[in-house]
Amino acid sequence: MSFKSLGLSEPLLKAISKKGYETPSPIQAKAIPPVLEGKDVLASAQTGTGKTAGFTLPLLQILSQNSYQKHRPIRALILTPTRELAAQVYANVKEYSEFLNIRSAVIFGGVNQKPQVATIRQGIDILVATPGRLIDLENQGVVSLKRVELFVLDEADRMLDMGFLRDIERIMKLIPSKRQNLMFSATFSKDIKKLAYSILNNPILVEATPENTAVEVIDQKVHRVAKNKKTDLIIKLISEGNWEQVLVFTRTKHGANRLTKKMINADITAAAIHGNKSQGARTKALAGFKKGTIRVLVATDIAARGLDIPLLPHVVNFEIPNISEDYVHRIGRTGRAGASGQAISLVSADEISYLRNIEKLIGMSIDVEIIEGFEPDPNASTEPIKPGQNRNRNQNQGQRRKSNTKNSGNSKNSSRNSNRNRNRRRNNNSSSQS
Repeated sequence: MSFKSLGLSEPLLKAISKKGYETPSPIQAKAIPPVLEGKDVLASAQTGTGKTAGFTLPLLQILSQNSYQKHRPIRALILTPTRELAAQVYANVKEYSEFLNIRSAVIFGGVNQKPQVATIRQGIDILVATPGRLIDLENQGVVSLKRVELFVLDEADRMLDMGFLRDIERIMKLIPSKRQNLMFSATFSKDIKKLAYSILNNPILVEATPENTAVEVIDQKVHRVAKNKKTDLIIKLISEGNWEQVLVFTRTKHGANRLTKKMINADITAAAIHGNKSQGARTKALAGFKKGTIRVLVATDIAARGLDIPLLPHVVNFEIPNISEDYVHRIGRTGRAGASGQAISLVSADEISYLRNIEKLIGMSIDVEIIEGFEPDPNASTEPIKPGQNRNRNQNQGQRRKSNTKNSGNSKNSSRNSNRNRNRRRNNNSSSQS
């Protein structure tokens, strides 16, 4: 099958050829025809399957059939959950529309809005946006969505995970009810299906791969290790393996910062990206990682969603995710475009139950290796740590000290209050006697 056989126009075929693509991926082959026919589409596609081109190519063709020269209204809205994904989708739109008379823009928070506003006011056909900045600019009267003909909701599952449901519902009220809708999600949970059928009209269901299946070309391995030896182990793996490009996942922002500092102290160039980092810092870190000036990128799940890093060889789960589906998203960063990739998970005793749930989800057992000198602690508890919980003894002792100090402070306050009350009684008695 060729892209030409899908019914795409010559300008688009020229842009596709320039990018070096010859045949469409399964999601592209299945999604492009119904979109070109004007049908609503609900598509399930894992990361790295080419889903972005699956909606941008037909969207561009539809818009180019009736292009505007002046006073261009926004006719297509693509909504994404993260800044990085918005930037990636916009880059794809720009590349594929190179030989078309189509204008586009991207807006997201964390950066100065003035350049974004200036671009929009010049007139655009396609707007790629994150929910928060879009609602903000609409409230300011900068953005009008009254002429939207095509609406794309990308990474819908992550949208719900990040709590954007209300924002989505609000945005839906701002666009015309008569429109074409495309919705892409890595999973089809009950909540996703409920959202889909509140937005889509008799959608065509497209599934490119079995739901929740990890990419087969990825070499997956588990290293059982004591919790306090994880940092030393990952530094050993990166240094002795001469890994030049490694994406590392942690559960928390603070954990990402701590690990990054320890990497740097071990003479490994590293940077962290997470929600507390400015957009400028995140963009700089990602650019350095792609160029090779930064060897290790440490990220949280939300910050890494939508990252497009071609031929990424290594992904490491420094902390295995407690949500099984997140494991699939994480390792899907490697093994793209038919290339091989390696996904390593460092699993401590309290993460065993998470590992079992992941293996159940992907329908396979992951090979386990124990490296000498980094053996798991046989006395460690296998009870999983709940979000926000920390079993670190020193921290618990610190909390007890704080509690004792607080109680001591309360006792002192109580004593002072008692003395004040006695003094008041004495003064009152003196007053009555006088």
